[in-house]
Amino acid sequence: MRTIVPKNAKLIPENAKQVFRGEIFAVYQWQQKMFDGSSETFEMLRRQDTIKIIAVKDQKIVVINEEQPHYKAYLGLPGGRHDVDAETELDAAKRELLEETGMSFKSWRLIEVKQPHGEIDWFIYLFLATDFENQIEQKLDTGEKIEVKLMDFDEFKELVNNPKARNLPKEVIESCQSLEDLVNLPEYKN
Repeated sequence: MRTIVPKNAKLIPENAKQVFRGEIFAVYQWQQKMFDGSSETFEMLRRQDTIKIIAVKDQKIVVINEEQPHYKAYLGLPGGRHDVDAETELDAAKRELLEETGMSFKSWRLIEVKQPHGEIDWFIYLFLATDFENQIEQKLDTGEKIEVKLMDFDEFKELVNNPKARNLPKEVIESCQSLEDLVNLPEYKN
């Protein structure tokens, strides 16, 4: 269940009708009144929101080396789709981190919410997890191969320019000069 929506988010209007539903994307259409009084059909996509987690364990950042059937191996942050309706964004972040890394943490803070494309009703929630608690075995999806890596801050910061890295929050990472800056990022304010 989506509980946090950025102030300037572009959402699908309530009067829109779903005209297609795929596995990941749904297409919605509605009639939009134009300035001259005529109407035209407008369209927007919707997909499940995405959760990303910057987790800090033993003064190092948790990074995953992930491979999926349709992607070459890449480096990135743990995370995934917010695809369980009963979960909040935080619940989804905790579940995804546990599934992909086996790790659980005591302290959580939402640090960013972005809508990457104005034509898609889709948000990416970035959480910071600290105060490592426990580690169990990973519970990966059948289409995932994930190796967990721990990187010091300088290695992590260099990832933004690494061609093997994907979907990193570049602005957030580049705004930090140290691990201390990273763990002290302010909580997201809507």
